[in-house]
Amino acid sequence: MRAVVVSDSKDKLVEVKEVELRALRQGEALVDVLYCGVCHTDLHVAKGDFGSVPGRILGHEGVGIVREIADDVTSLTVGDRVSIAWFFEGCGHCDYCLTGKETYCRQAKNAGFSVNGAMAEQCIVTADYAVKVPADLDLRQATSITCAGVTTYKAIKEADIHPGEWIVIYGVGGLGNLAIQYAKKVFNAKVIAVDINDDKLILAKESGADLIFNSKDQDPTEWIQHEVGGAHAAVVTAVSKVAFRQAVESVRPTAKVVNVGLPPETMELEIIKTVLDGIQVIGSLVGTRKDLEEAFQFGAEGKVVPVVQTRKLDEIDTIFTEMEEGEINGRMVLDMSL
Repeated sequence: MRAVVVSDSKDKLVEVKEVELRALRQGEALVDVLYCGVCHTDLHVAKGDFGSVPGRILGHEGVGIVREIADDVTSLTVGDRVSIAWFFEGCGHCDYCLTGKETYCRQAKNAGFSVNGAMAEQCIVTADYAVKVPADLDLRQATSITCAGVTTYKAIKEADIHPGEWIVIYGVGGLGNLAIQYAKKVFNAKVIAVDINDDKLILAKESGADLIFNSKDQDPTEWIQHEVGGAHAAVVTAVSKVAFRQAVESVRPTAKVVNVGLPPETMELEIIKTVLDGIQVIGSLVGTRKDLEEAFQFGAEGKVVPVVQTRKLDEIDTIFTEMEEGEINGRMVLDMSL
């Protein structure tokens, strides 16, 4: 089968090559991958930002059809529509796994990083961790929800935002655009979108943002404080430490700032402000299987509609270049049939 593999050459990040899968083991299923979204985390993995993994098949926004199951599998049947997400598997018995925080399991495996992922024509999954995709949800759109959607849905949950309150989203690309939709259409919040790209801000407005601000040449913090008295919460998906600082300065006392993006720099945090204003700065890592099930359902109901564009597997290098240059609106999705 053809797959996108992390290169062991210094001259290129990835290669599209033929790969042979091993036989199924107990508890596993074989999935014919139909689509796989391309996430900024894939680029991090390809670059070795989380550790070098040459030979690894990328991809954690996969969806497909179950072709085969091991003889002990009861959670899936052949023909099921399932996802291959970043949270590939947990140990199942630690405190995190048993208390609804399974993504923080110290033995967790991640698709496309610690195990082979979904940028391939087929993928082996741990059956109990492959969340089913609702019949009413378009599979191309489901890819975005498998990562970007569930990540932002979880982050907004963590922000503890209430109907009618203001939430500011820093970075409104593939992640941020879905954050806007979940915040507006599921949590009934008022949304401020901040980015340095006018095209993304226009799309943000179309997706439901109440206010938009281009921060390329201007600092949005005073404007947000003046317009709404400071946001009740902030979610940062931008890959920029500047955005993280601005988020803290954009919120009102007792607000939560939820960190999602992964810039390589260190965040500058004014500790006195967080103490005197009671501001909480927290991280949020994707979502659990239950979170993904919920996020899928809101997509199936049409409350959240990911903006996607299908591309060929062989275009992965071009997509990574476009991603680094900030040229992508919505999400790029690899179509295995092209």
